Amino acid sequence: MHVPTRVIRPQTRALRVASSKLPTRFGEFTTHVFHEATEVGQKEHVALVFGEVDGSEDVPVRVHSECMTSEVFGSLKCDCKEQFDAAMASIAKNGKGIVLYLRQEGRGIGLANKIRAYELQAQGHDTVDANRLLGLPDDARKYDVAADMLDSLEVKSILLMTNNPDKTAQLKALGVQVHGRIPVHITPNHFSRGYLDTKRERMSHELPDYESCSAAE
Repeated sequence: MHVPTRVIRPQTRALRVASSKLPTRFGEFTTHVFHEATEVGQKEHVALVFGEVDGSEDVPVRVHSECMTSEVFGSLKCDCKEQFDAAMASIAKNGKGIVLYLRQEGRGIGLANKIRAYELQAQGHDTVDANRLLGLPDDARKYDVAADMLDSLEVKSILLMTNNPDKTAQLKALGVQVHGRIPVHITPNHFSRGYLDTKRERMSHELPDYESCSAAE
């Protein structure tokens, strides 16, 4: 078993514990399950790998955080499910790439707090203010385990599939060679437009102004 060279932090130990082929509607991926030791127990994360990536440079990579509400329940309040599907389809078409599926629901605040934030949003607060009213950070996600997973997969450098410059900055700070960014833009629906506008206006996500786009059509 390969032990990532970055595994020197007791709070972010990530070990690959299982692997298997996985046929999907996008093509056949290889699934690698990683265990992360945390203060409150063990988390399981997944790397979905398409093609040969060992020793590769400029591998398209989507670092995707779990979103049960959209991916399981079909919520229309965000674009997470659509981003996940778009990344899988793009990687399969490209012939090589990785989706890292990290278990950090609700931008890291957990499912219960996410639903509490949804209730505050229903009262007129945006996603940033809802989190702050709950005494929570705007975005609590960390990417140490993603860096360890990429190290384990022996990827030399990546093209990060994201609209979020903070994710790029965090991965670079962890030593990941990010050589470029691939945007993942999803056309909003009636329920998700405000959420995406907030991410652009208050969280510096690199997204189009969908209101202007609609007006120009």
